[in-house]
Amino acid sequence: MDIFKKCDDLEVVREARRKGLYPYFIPLDENEGTEVVYEGRRIIMCGSNNYLGLTTHPKVRQAAIDAIQRYGTSCTGSRFLNGNLSIHEKLESEIAEWLGKEAALVFSTGMQVNLGTISALVGKGDIVILDKEDHASIVDGAFLSGGKIERFRHNDIEHLKRVLQSLPEEKGKLLVVDGLFSMEGDIAPLPEIIPLCEEYGVRIMVDDAHAMGILGGGRGTAAHFGLTDKVDLIMSTFSKSFASLGGFIAGDADVVDYIKHKARSLIFSASIPPANTATALAALQVMREEPERIQRVNDIAKFMCTEYKKLGFDTGNSVTPIIPIIIGDDEKTFLTWRLLFDNGVFVNPVVSPATAPGRQLLRTSYMATHTDEQLERVLEIFAKVGKEMGLI
Repeated sequence: MDIFKKCDDLEVVREARRKGLYPYFIPLDENEGTEVVYEGRRIIMCGSNNYLGLTTHPKVRQAAIDAIQRYGTSCTGSRFLNGNLSIHEKLESEIAEWLGKEAALVFSTGMQVNLGTISALVGKGDIVILDKEDHASIVDGAFLSGGKIERFRHNDIEHLKRVLQSLPEEKGKLLVVDGLFSMEGDIAPLPEIIPLCEEYGVRIMVDDAHAMGILGGGRGTAAHFGLTDKVDLIMSTFSKSFASLGGFIAGDADVVDYIKHKARSLIFSASIPPANTATALAALQVMREEPERIQRVNDIAKFMCTEYKKLGFDTGNSVTPIIPIIIGDDEKTFLTWRLLFDNGVFVNPVVSPATAPGRQLLRTSYMATHTDEQLERVLEIFAKVGKEMGLI
């Protein structure tokens, strides 16, 4: 049996390409934040995670340039050995202070944070509890850990309680949940989850990849609910509101130090480049100095969600700048995506198995830097395409 034989099993992809409905790996010529250029045509970007619009902020850009001038382009080694810079530790200190935690640890990607943290803390004989809609990096970290995986229905507190009641008291337990869920824009009910964790002796880690810079004055889901001191670990990436690449875990100093010496994805990866580190530091500074950006992106979220509902679209339970347009069918989702793209709006189609059957959707997301004119134009195009597709 040739192991490469499975590579022929891509007929769905090939058919989508033949029909002009393949929506992935689109080679953009320019990306200026709220607009992108594809084959000479300008398209309004409503599919980015650049929530605060900081990739084009002058201070953020200049910080990256200055870091390259000072440090070069790479550390060419892991932080464990020769790739640890004082700027890495400065960023960790600033993040910990921003979040109100004792310590933070910076990784080279957000994926590596979840892989390394979960597999470092959870071992054979331990249990990791996941929401069924948790991000793939959380799921992969749980599998990598070798611990037993238990899952509960999305944001279903009664089901979570039954799961926790069934677990042996003597086992080590970690619950990992997204703070802001990346596909449908809803929020984990931490005020209900945390008391259950306390009752059943479960530690809690919140993945705030999408919540950081949006919720809680930019400090994430725990801050949004006033529960930062009740959440054991807070994780986030730099590839969204921080306009960079990398990620971090924050919590008690002894726990973070343990992860620092046990997380294989940290120890065996080259450290985050200086330019990306400086970019994240500058982005954090802008969050402090320009809180109006955080307010603006949340105001846009309320406006767009209200307007989509007025048009007749199903936006699920979103209360954030991630607003799904739920369609419920794979082919119709791809066709709608194509019409929007051709009319000048970039969104992300999400189909099964990435979402549950019947929940296929267009993922739209917004930036603080979107203009009112751009948003009105997006709504006009959605109204036109929605009617053409029989969605409204």
